Amino acid sequence: MTGFNHRFDPTVLREYDIRGIVGKTLNPEDAFAIGRCFGSVVSRTGGKRVAVGYDGRLHSPDMEAQLVAGLRACGLEVVRIGLCATPMLYFAAYALEADGAAMVTGSHNPPDYNGFKMMIGKKPFYGAQIQEIGRMAKAGDVVPEAVGSDRAVDIATRYADRVLQDWDGGDRALKVVWDPGNGSAGPIAKALAARLPGHHMLINADVDGRFPNHHPDPTVPKNLEQLIAAVAREGADLGIAFDGDGDRIGIVDNEGHVLFGDQLMIVLARDVLKAKPGATIIADVKASQVLFDEIAKAGGKPLMWKTGHSLIKAKMAETGSPLAGEMSGHIFFADKWYGFDDAPYSAVRLLGIVARLSGPLSELRAALPQVINTPELRFDCTEERKFEVVREVKERLAAAGAEVQDVDGVRVLTDDGWWLLRASNTQAVLVARVEASSEAGLERLKADLAHQITASGLAVPDFSGANAGH
Repeated sequence: MTGFNHRFDPTVLREYDIRGIVGKTLNPEDAFAIGRCFGSVVSRTGGKRVAVGYDGRLHSPDMEAQLVAGLRACGLEVVRIGLCATPMLYFAAYALEADGAAMVTGSHNPPDYNGFKMMIGKKPFYGAQIQEIGRMAKAGDVVPEAVGSDRAVDIATRYADRVLQDWDGGDRALKVVWDPGNGSAGPIAKALAARLPGHHMLINADVDGRFPNHHPDPTVPKNLEQLIAAVAREGADLGIAFDGDGDRIGIVDNEGHVLFGDQLMIVLARDVLKAKPGATIIADVKASQVLFDEIAKAGGKPLMWKTGHSLIKAKMAETGSPLAGEMSGHIFFADKWYGFDDAPYSAVRLLGIVARLSGPLSELRAALPQVINTPELRFDCTEERKFEVVREVKERLAAAGAEVQDVDGVRVLTDDGWWLLRASNTQAVLVARVEASSEAGLERLKADLAHQITASGLAVPDFSGANAGH
């Protein structure tokens, strides 16, 4: 026996990562235990080196120090990237030939949250693997204590060099506003902006783990108000926003309209498909039908897949897809890049496309087929019940002969459009979304969805104001 054992708060071991509230459900002792257990997994697969980075939260340096101590106690060499965006750590895993990587980050959660995202080899570490960390800690099932080492490596210049290698917009001088939301992608946004052609203005670029200006989640329109105002004030061609750790992107066009994740994917997919006709392009089940139709129109093979960055990455590797994206703003390029979700890289690829357009980005957005849809509707449902509800709905729909796609929850297709109901992998909630070509159709679909929710004994959430045409 090693003499090591540790119990995690059961709420912190999630599907895609480990996440909790610092001082309540997550503490530095947990960080050490994660290092000790994850390090044992790496060591037992023959690994010797792990790359570690951390975000701009006030407690991240302490968490990182404990994580490193746990990894070192497994006899591993730890390469410390320091404060960085999550995709920079993923890049470091490739560039430094690491056998594993761990990022201390609370992503887009409020300031009192923190967590850990991991990869083993070049693959995401998720699902059952994360649950196994809990089992190992409780059982003390770790490698014998040993003396490892650590060293600091600055990856920023190497990362920026590699990102800019794929700049393909020529010398056109775009006017761009960047908003990293005081998250850990601020320094790299500054570095890239300084080296790209055109005129670049940065707001909220200083790292501040209190997020004093707005919450760092670019999928929420309220969090883009500052960026929209700056784009208008500067007469900019577009605005770019990142989440707290730089793996999700939000885009605002020259008229101040938000390009949602699926609309951004249309712009990127058309460009990738010019070079790779017939390629499989992946999007999650929450994406608009317009995206899947436009991928097919551009000569690609659209593939609808499960929501979740780890699941999408795994599917990309399996299908050889050059591009994938989620409504949440995770964009994955395997075309010229490494297949992980990377907001700064996606920003540079988008800027190249915009620089080659004959007109403004707003023109391209306005030309897309117009549909009416709700934002993501989330409503409480217990962990025990959420998957059960989806199963009940699926059975009733099958009995009624409905046209259903069941890759992740149920997505029901009718002449009006579609509605989706799925269980969140990370919270005790059900997630719904509705899309139609007309207001009347949207109301009919909402009624269908409400009927199914009621039939499973749940209260129907307020859908009334939830329409957002795009």
